[in-house]
Amino acid sequence: MNLTQFNQRFYHARNVRPEPDYPLRKKGKAAAVLLPLVKREQLTLLLTRRSDKLKHHAGQVSFPGGRFDESDIHLKETALRETEEEIGLSRDKVEIIGQLPVFRTISRYEVTPFISIVEPEFQLQLNPDEVDNVFEIPLAEAINPANHLTHQVKRHNSTYPVYFIPWQGQMIWGATAAFIKALSRHLL
Repeated sequence: MNLTQFNQRFYHARNVRPEPDYPLRKKGKAAAVLLPLVKREQLTLLLTRRSDKLKHHAGQVSFPGGRFDESDIHLKETALRETEEEIGLSRDKVEIIGQLPVFRTISRYEVTPFISIVEPEFQLQLNPDEVDNVFEIPLAEAINPANHLTHQVKRHNSTYPVYFIPWQGQMIWGATAAFIKALSRHLL
């Protein structure tokens, strides 16, 4: 899918339906991630593999982002700041074009995903304390429903979906896969 095709599908009147998430008993901690679509001949999604050194979510595939900080004016600023801190992607290479519905996680976060277009001439500088690797997946592959798996888990006498997207030996799962699934349903 190229940028023109993406824009034709992304910008329409239909709202993005949220994916089922984890119901929180009280308000969760605010967080934001950036869904970077790299502007190549065919768009790609840029993902990170979190450092094995991290206390939480070590080794998981994710989008760059993190917890809202008091110094952030808006969650959009959180996504941009965290992206710069984690992978060194300069905000002048990023154009935020929209957002997906907030997704509540079992770790008590309310995550707002921001969709962005990234100019391909970027230099990354990974923060080794946070990120081990960065890779790209073709958007067409990521949003293909045939690649989306759902596993039901039981917690506190209720059943919740956990989403998975396998990609070249990597397993994209949880909230990251839910964001991709929501984008997929909106585009397709």
